[in-house]
Amino acid sequence: MIISSIEVYKYSIPMVPFTIATGTMEYAQNIFIRIHTNEGITGMGECSAFPMIAAETQATCFEMAKDFAKLWKGKNPLKIEDRLHELDLFTAGNYTAKSAFDMALYDIAAQHANMPLYRYLGGEKKKIESDLTIGISDPVSMADTALEFKKKGVKMIKVKLGKEVFADIQRIKLIRDAVGPDIILRIDANQGWSYDDAVTALTAMATYNIQFCEQPMRKWNDELLPELCALSSIPVMADESVFTHHDAARLIKHKACDYINIKLAKSGGIREAIRINQVAEQNNIPCMLGGMLESRMALTAKVHFAMAHNNIQFYDLDTCLLGHKEDPVIGGVQYNGMELILSEEPGIGADVDPAFFTRHNSVPCIV
Repeated sequence: MIISSIEVYKYSIPMVPFTIATGTMEYAQNIFIRIHTNEGITGMGECSAFPMIAAETQATCFEMAKDFAKLWKGKNPLKIEDRLHELDLFTAGNYTAKSAFDMALYDIAAQHANMPLYRYLGGEKKKIESDLTIGISDPVSMADTALEFKKKGVKMIKVKLGKEVFADIQRIKLIRDAVGPDIILRIDANQGWSYDDAVTALTAMATYNIQFCEQPMRKWNDELLPELCALSSIPVMADESVFTHHDAARLIKHKACDYINIKLAKSGGIREAIRINQVAEQNNIPCMLGGMLESRMALTAKVHFAMAHNNIQFYDLDTCLLGHKEDPVIGGVQYNGMELILSEEPGIGADVDPAFFTRHNSVPCIV
């Protein structure tokens, strides 16, 4: 099998503005690719650029994707390690752009094996239920949103924080008062706090039964994480501090996290996500699978990955519910409430409706 051509699209999904500690996104800055082969199998891949976290934009991902496509044309997509090694030799980092290509290779491989991706990865069906995230707003509005989530049957709520620390404490107080004691609350500061702020916040929030706190400080403060973990009764989850399995090993060695959040757009895709999870599992560190602002295309791939890895114990798989004004995906994973249901289609089992690109005047680069 050889790669005959690759299509690269700018895949911009209009959104209700979504705010975290480091900025606001008004549309999903995604890239979609199709890798065609001479045997009639086509692999799909999507990445979601989140420049405030991964230092890549849709524009940089698009340019890198064109270069990646040239590297791979005429080569065997089933040699996954060889193909991904070529990308790593070509450019350091650029994990978001790489993740779309990684995804498409695994889609091709699973289709070639006539298996859904989760089975190709060695998994079995299991129940996967996501949380639902509240972006940063004023405390009263966030509490109102949390109550609406509860009324809709949401069992786990993730709350974005990381602005002014005492306002963040008020946000959590009002949210817990609104939803009562039974809803699981998770918080994510997205690097927004200083060390002193993190100590203040986590100490004050301990009374509100918080499941964990994601990334309380900037990743350049990783040397302070062991001390924070020792002080905090709320478990600390590393997110922006872990892009690769080398990062995971470093933090674990220094007792700098209790959990790790794996995202395909940070890791470069499924291959490196497998390695991160392996390092974590070997050290008894449970992981969460999260994301940026992907559509149901990449979401489907993530659910396949989660099905195949039992050390993935937390699921933050609500990216396409965070204000996307359109759902352009054909097939793919479906929500039943917040539970995610996969089909048995070979490969990832999802595609993007060509009419979406026509409607938004998105013309592909074809290599």
